[in-house]
Amino acid sequence: MADALITWLRQSLPTEVADLTEPYIARLERGEYQELLQSNDANALFGREEDPETKHGKLEDFPAWSDFIFHQLSLQLADRSSPGKQAILFCIGYAALLAFLQSNVTGPPLPFSSVKILFPDDVSGSSERTKATRNALLASLSVDGIAAYKLTPNVELLCLADAVMTNPAVLKGVEVARWAKMRVAFVQQRLLSEVSSTLQNVIYDDLALLEDEVARIGEATEVEFLLERATIHIHHGLDKFARADLESAKEKRRFEYALTGLLGKRTKFQQNDISQLVVLAKSAEDGGIASEKRANGATESEMATTKTTAPGPAKLDLNDDTLLESISFSETPADSTTAEGAAPLPTSLQALDAANQPQLNALDSTLLLSFASSITNTSPSDGLTREETLPYATRVLDGGSSNWQIYTQALLVRSRIEGHRSRTVERGLLQLQALVDQVIADTASTEPTSSDGSIDTSATTSFLPRPKESESATVTERLRYIFQLASPTRWDLEAELASRWVSMGGLRSALEIYERLEMWAEAALCWAATEREDKARIIVRRQLYHATNSASDTEVSDEETWEGPERSPPPLDAPRLYCIMGDIDSSVPMYEKAWTVSNQRYARAQRSIGRLYFSAKDYVKAAKAYSESLRVNQLNHASWFALGCALLELDEFERAVRAFSRCVQLDDTDAEAWSNLAAALLKVEPVAGDDLDGTATTGAKEGEDDEFFASDLKGDPQRNRQDALKALKRAATLKHDSYRIWENVLIVAASLSPPEYVSILSAQKRIIDIRGPTDGERCIDKEILELLAQHIISTTDHYDPSRPGVVRMFVKFMDENVVPLITGSADLWQLVGKLALWRRKPSSALEAEEKAWRAVTSQPGWETGNESKWNDVVEATVRLCDSYESLGPQERTEGMGAGEAVAKDWKFKARSAVRGVMGKAKSTWEDTEGWNRLQGVAQGLK
Repeated sequence: MADALITWLRQSLPTEVADLTEPYIARLERGEYQELLQSNDANALFGREEDPETKHGKLEDFPAWSDFIFHQLSLQLADRSSPGKQAILFCIGYAALLAFLQSNVTGPPLPFSSVKILFPDDVSGSSERTKATRNALLASLSVDGIAAYKLTPNVELLCLADAVMTNPAVLKGVEVARWAKMRVAFVQQRLLSEVSSTLQNVIYDDLALLEDEVARIGEATEVEFLLERATIHIHHGLDKFARADLESAKEKRRFEYALTGLLGKRTKFQQNDISQLVVLAKSAEDGGIASEKRANGATESEMATTKTTAPGPAKLDLNDDTLLESISFSETPADSTTAEGAAPLPTSLQALDAANQPQLNALDSTLLLSFASSITNTSPSDGLTREETLPYATRVLDGGSSNWQIYTQALLVRSRIEGHRSRTVERGLLQLQALVDQVIADTASTEPTSSDGSIDTSATTSFLPRPKESESATVTERLRYIFQLASPTRWDLEAELASRWVSMGGLRSALEIYERLEMWAEAALCWAATEREDKARIIVRRQLYHATNSASDTEVSDEETWEGPERSPPPLDAPRLYCIMGDIDSSVPMYEKAWTVSNQRYARAQRSIGRLYFSAKDYVKAAKAYSESLRVNQLNHASWFALGCALLELDEFERAVRAFSRCVQLDDTDAEAWSNLAAALLKVEPVAGDDLDGTATTGAKEGEDDEFFASDLKGDPQRNRQDALKALKRAATLKHDSYRIWENVLIVAASLSPPEYVSILSAQKRIIDIRGPTDGERCIDKEILELLAQHIISTTDHYDPSRPGVVRMFVKFMDENVVPLITGSADLWQLVGKLALWRRKPSSALEAEEKAWRAVTSQPGWETGNESKWNDVVEATVRLCDSYESLGPQERTEGMGAGEAVAKDWKFKARSAVRGVMGKAKSTWEDTEGWNRLQGVAQGLK
């Protein structure tokens, strides 16, 4: 089964062009890249053969070899009399891309030297010219001040592919060239040490153009495109979009899987079965293993088997004295019980044996691995996330190897997860080491792999025996799903191994790897992480500066501090190195140097400057720095957030609104950004624009001098508060347990005109749920509840419990949430009494007034020396007596004794209350105004 891109290429070509191009396409399918790169058309393109169309171009006339190739392409494609020329050159360019991935990601080793095939003889015959040519190509791959890996082997293959796929004639004449161009750009993105916003825009522009075209081709092609796009989303941190693409691919594949729990044992000494996480998965009948075997011409006996015996990389056993190699299940999916509210398992999954599931189709395995990666990126790196992720990788591994590279990726995913558990950390590290050894051995070549042009043979050693050729996989099998998997390059894999050694305390092993790979920035960060900033500083300065006193750089002492002049030209990754120096020394000049060296394109330099100034509370300079970084990279969520915070401190609220609007556009799950957006909206003058429910557009206008922002914002006076409430509701939804956000929802909802009463009730109820158990009645906003009660009493004549709406919600809220929480608040009891009186419940109203009076009189200090408290007691006593007089004679309407008087002895109770207060206050408050007032009340009760 060929790559969907090659299948589309064959289908899209006109008949006469297809016949002419078929030999080239067939070589692509068979993985014969050397034959394509040594064809007559390729030799003419490289200037190795005399061609009247390209004889006027010479390599010496161009700054880089890729520019020379682009010029040669333009000359060859200028003649439109050869209709198949574009397709042939496309096949050559795509072969170069696949050969690059074979040599750096998948293996096996290239059977040819790309230098000798692509470069002219006078360049390939000189190691110095070869090195200079490759350095120029590496420099051309740098984007936004971010450098590609300096020792990237066979970089000329990628540059050739880029030159071909970006040629306008090829893009116009070959339909699939846009897809290949996007793939080249994404491979280049992965070569960079950081994500480049410029390349990201290029990639997503091509994806947008491809979407409709791919859907038109067919469902099989669309599935591969969706999986590839999901991988791109994951790389750029857009996990929400990745999940959507994976779900769409799952539906189109009719692939069924579910993460569920089954009873079983995980340890050797476990007595009782407990629920264990497992992924149940089964490929569709028309898209499963049987279909895949049938497409490959399998015999009937081969079709009868459920699992293939395809070779795979070495899978290490756990060999633990406690944990089992795999879960021992005692329950089948059909016997398991579905949790309340959960969707039941599909019938096809209920029939599976969890311990012996059938092998999956390769695309389905890829989908599971991508889903596991999206979980890892979306969720925090904690134990719960890893427990949820591991079953996906385990399902792919336990089902057997359907593809070499997919199986390799599954082992890598499992080793990453196991590196965080004490019982599996050893197997995880050894498995990662085995994968590194395999990739290094499979991509080893005789090409120079160090900056001085020497051949590095130390990297080809292995502690596991290399698989025999018959046990390995072919080039086409390894590369078949490489764009859907986005497997790491060999140096990224080694760097990950070094990082794992650092986490386990193996600093020396990690440094050996970094130094062999010449990843000096990572080596410096490794030293800095162990509080050896002096070592880190020397490593970085050695790359940026000459030896002190201009001494020889090769003959230096161990005490050398590298204080000499700057290197010219600086290394390709100089911006990053200067930033590391700035991190070590908290030095703004170093960050500014990084910004200058990158020609004002390295956004991280300005972000670091902004962070330093923000921590120093110099918000003007911090805002300026973040604005500069956003001119280069407008897709950086953290920079927009920090800029918005700085603008809030500067009281520039309109600009803060726009900054936080960008935040929520880039990540609509950031509760803090939504909350800060609401805070900014409440401070500005009325703002016109779309609702801030995720569709707000407050982007920068090109050419503005005010760092993205305009100031012509006018509108409805209530609009800002309405938008702020929407933003706060979104924040509260995302951060459901933050009582501060709910308090803001409560206040803003109450401040609207008219107030949004439903939001008031839901916010106050949620605050009570969060704070009630610890803070009691203090979490209740009395003023806002009083406002709501006044609204209901003044607009409704009587209470009808059968009528839904705000009134019934408020009454139920008071009875079930507020009343059980009140202990010592007289105001709240008075509010309860007022509401009970409106509900025609005089006995409940009088009871609430009595509790309000007790709450006031139980406060200490009013009997002796605090006159304000004495006055409060007098006021409460007078109010209680008035309540006795007005409510006592009324008839009961609820409970036992309906129809009787609420309080027959109301006069006696009132006199008792007055006498009790006066008795306690006689020695201190006699003859005061309050005392005389109580005497008057007592006289009236006789």
